[in-house]
Amino acid sequence: MGRRSWGPAGLLGILFGAAYVVISLVRFERFALSSWDNAIFEQAVRGYAHLGAPTIDVRGAGFNQLGDHFSPILVLIAPFYRVVPSAQTILVAQAVLLAMSVVIITALAIRHLGSAIGIAIGLAYGASFGLLSAVEVDFHEVAFAAPLLVLAGAAYVERRFDAVVLWALPLMLVKEEFGLTVAVIGGVLWLAGEHRRGLLLGAAGLVSAAFIIFVLMPAIAPDGSYTHASSLGGERGVGPTLVDQLDRKTATVALTVGITGLAALLSPWILLVLPTFAWRFAGDNQFYWGTEWHYSLALMPIVFVAMIDAMNRRPQLRWATIPALVVTGFMLVSSPLVALFDPDTYAESPRAEDAREVLSLIPKGSTVETDIGLMTHLTTDNTVYWLGTPGNPPPEYVLLDVESGVGSPADAVTYAEDRYGGTYKLLFGAGGYLLAHRL
Repeated sequence: MGRRSWGPAGLLGILFGAAYVVISLVRFERFALSSWDNAIFEQAVRGYAHLGAPTIDVRGAGFNQLGDHFSPILVLIAPFYRVVPSAQTILVAQAVLLAMSVVIITALAIRHLGSAIGIAIGLAYGASFGLLSAVEVDFHEVAFAAPLLVLAGAAYVERRFDAVVLWALPLMLVKEEFGLTVAVIGGVLWLAGEHRRGLLLGAAGLVSAAFIIFVLMPAIAPDGSYTHASSLGGERGVGPTLVDQLDRKTATVALTVGITGLAALLSPWILLVLPTFAWRFAGDNQFYWGTEWHYSLALMPIVFVAMIDAMNRRPQLRWATIPALVVTGFMLVSSPLVALFDPDTYAESPRAEDAREVLSLIPKGSTVETDIGLMTHLTTDNTVYWLGTPGNPPPEYVLLDVESGVGSPADAVTYAEDRYGGTYKLLFGAGGYLLAHRL
């Protein structure tokens, strides 16, 4: 069964990987609005690719990405970006990482639960809301956590405890809060009777998280503090009532375990969700609380490994595959995966021609201040700043998307001259795009 599991698992990984790539690239070609994150990560990877610091000018001129989020694992994309320098390169990298996790999850499930149930679990995982929501909002560093968590989880299910430690430790290079997840993995090993390994891994996770968050990142950040500390326990973006918050958070938890038919709750591995839920629900950002964006991506490998572990321990739980598929199907209704079968998905955006024209007016190597409208399409060849960042140097070009609904100024020339002085000339004004050039 061991070798035979990789055939269907590999095929499923290829199919989902292709779907993730198509979703990402179609959205890119249609100039779909997302956020500034893809631009940030491309700037960081570009810095590594040229053997320099991961500078993310979008967050501020010369800002080191390691002071924003501690993700040195991004360096692994750098060689590929050096060969193919483009925003699409990191989008494809994310698709590959997620597809790898699909292969490993499916193979693990087939080995321990049989082909039919294993393939069903692989389908539910690959189509899970956590993975698809992440693909829909471009690249994020947490994509690296998916294969690492699955590999660590597979080793746990198979009681290869040295391998659990081996695959858990690199999580600390993905993002600063994963040190807490590593600590919980140590706790799960302790519960499994691996006291020495559990204690050492738990200590390593806690110490690394504390050092990175309270010492290393403040030393790198321009203001000498942990940039995201202010989002914990504040009131920015908080909903109108505590009941609204509780309802949304409860729904997220219910869907996260419901996508496994609740079977995940009967495995100690489910404890790994606690650090992620803790920082998300303690944060004052409403996007943290729901199933949108990429915030549930790291939870999917955890709950599906827990599901497989529980079913492996208690064969009677295998019927949980049915409600798991039902929940997955429910969440698929408005997903980007289903949208792949809609011809309108591939139709050119009404603003695409104007977008391409305005981008063609900006020479490569320029400094550009912009909103998030076309930011992802500018980063590869230019030095790009976000217009909301204080202290930006005067840019050669200011590009605004006044129809995107992101709250950009209505007049590019007035905005640029008021903020930076000097004289700017409007070069383009169509389709909601305004481009001003400094004379």
